[in-house]
Amino acid sequence: MNCTRRDFVGGLTIAGTAGLLGLRPDIASAEPPPETKRIRLVQTFAVCEAPQYVAEELLRAEGFTDVQYVQKDSPAAIAAAVSAGEADVSMQFSGPLILRVERGEPITILAGIHPGCYELFTAQPVRSLLELKGRTIAIRTVNGPEHIFLSSMMAYVGLDPRKDIQWVTYPAAESMELLGQGKIDAFMGFPPDPQELRARKIGHVLVNSAVDRPWSQYFCCMVVGNREFVQRNPVATKRAIRAILKASEICALQPERVARFLVDKGYVERSDYAVQSMKEVVYGKWREYDPNDAVRFYSLRLHEAGMIKSTPQKIIAQGTDWRFFNELKKELKG
Repeated sequence: MNCTRRDFVGGLTIAGTAGLLGLRPDIASAEPPPETKRIRLVQTFAVCEAPQYVAEELLRAEGFTDVQYVQKDSPAAIAAAVSAGEADVSMQFSGPLILRVERGEPITILAGIHPGCYELFTAQPVRSLLELKGRTIAIRTVNGPEHIFLSSMMAYVGLDPRKDIQWVTYPAAESMELLGQGKIDAFMGFPPDPQELRARKIGHVLVNSAVDRPWSQYFCCMVVGNREFVQRNPVATKRAIRAILKASEICALQPERVARFLVDKGYVERSDYAVQSMKEVVYGKWREYDPNDAVRFYSLRLHEAGMIKSTPQKIIAQGTDWRFFNELKKELKG
């Protein structure tokens, strides 16, 4: 069999790493096969979603012969694609998922993958979030992931994000330029945006959700599934989550290899930013966090921000199912 370096780096080494890490395939072989051979996930430009791309070969090992990635131009479109049935499962920040659960959309939050990956940059050194009152903050879109995350942060410190912040919407590249020119006061980004801002020496980090409390104590990116898909395909759902969790371990332990994979597959352009992202995002520690706590925490913050009316208990009852995640925590012991 002829095998190019791209094939080797992009597929075989990633798939083989699972075995080297002790993530045994015999667990899956003892289970019934998936009810469907097709699995669809969402592809965007967000590097922090790397586990679901690394999971491609692992998904095939789980019995999915047709692994598809539905391309979207913004992370804000992920939950919409899952809700509409365009995708079966995918990763996204819990905030947008909570808003859609309250609206009664047919999605189910299934697992947590990693805590924070967002970083808030300011044009001038700022000592606290309270000092952003009355300032201008750029976001990609209203009710998008950055807007929701920032609103929860503002509510946590007692600000009203609807009145105390001047929101402006720009593409990320334009926002970074405006931040560098001092024409906006703050911008929140997720990989590879923070890596580019640091490389270009633009702005100052006020909050890094991967290390700063309380944000670092809760899952950021979680797995969400289309409700009908989950109900009809419980074995397939569990197998898909297992593949993504295994891939998260690979991201943690083989960051350079994963970065090469992402570049060779065309998911990202710059390997240096990808390597930094893999090392800075807290992958591989999903066993240490409680997804229920994350949904409760962000539901409370979004309620304080006036973005939802439901209680955390209602959101959890209506839009979560942790049975697969809890089973896998026992099976995939570190």
